[in-house]
Amino acid sequence: MTSKLESCGPTYIIASVQIWDEKALEQLAEVPGIWRTCHTPNELSLILSECDPTYIFFLHWRWIVPENIVESIECVCFHMTDLPFGRGGSPLQNLISRGIYQTQLTSLRMVKDLDAGPIYFKHPLALKGTAAEIYRSAEALSLLLIAKIIALKPIPIPQIGTPVIFKRRTPDQSELPAGLSGEKLYDFIRMLDAPGYPKAFCFNNSLKLEFSDANLTESGLVTAHVECSLIGCADNEQRIKPT
Repeated sequence: MTSKLESCGPTYIIASVQIWDEKALEQLAEVPGIWRTCHTPNELSLILSECDPTYIFFLHWRWIVPENIVESIECVCFHMTDLPFGRGGSPLQNLISRGIYQTQLTSLRMVKDLDAGPIYFKHPLALKGTAAEIYRSAEALSLLLIAKIIALKPIPIPQIGTPVIFKRRTPDQSELPAGLSGEKLYDFIRMLDAPGYPKAFCFNNSLKLEFSDANLTESGLVTAHVECSLIGCADNEQRIKPT
């Protein structure tokens, strides 16, 4: 599939399971080249059967990229930690759960080992707001770094330091832990508040309560939107939205 960014010149691919801000993506129209976008591995394979890209930029990708692609094409990904600290899955949630609210967005060349490749650039990134808001900020910053990489064609520098590995979170880890302070409760809800992610939840008798749109007052009180569903209902068909 060819995006509306298409022009002429070298071919670049944007691979992302979700584009958080389509308007932000349009800024790449100012970068000369043929721009292609894909959202699944099958779409990526189709594009690669049609062209030989200069770069593939992975913004928000859920799948392991085949080794033959990584070795034959300059693949660039963006990771929300100050690598080599925080290699691995769920970087946003792992950072916030550790009380880390300021990080680096790292652009790196992909290699066989996850998040272990050499680094092009790092840029500060504040972890404020909901997960969706942070992902939008990271995407906008990634697009700026993409333009910079294409313009400068830098040689990435190997990572230095001892790696710290993050484990990818599972849906059951979205259950609210007991005994959280107001600030930690707010953090727990907001770090999971994005489309496609299992929201923070808890159980109350026959109800499952899911939380979003959290706010933290100066006194430490947390307010949030709550949706209730009856446990065991297929696809949560019986859903209650309290006022």
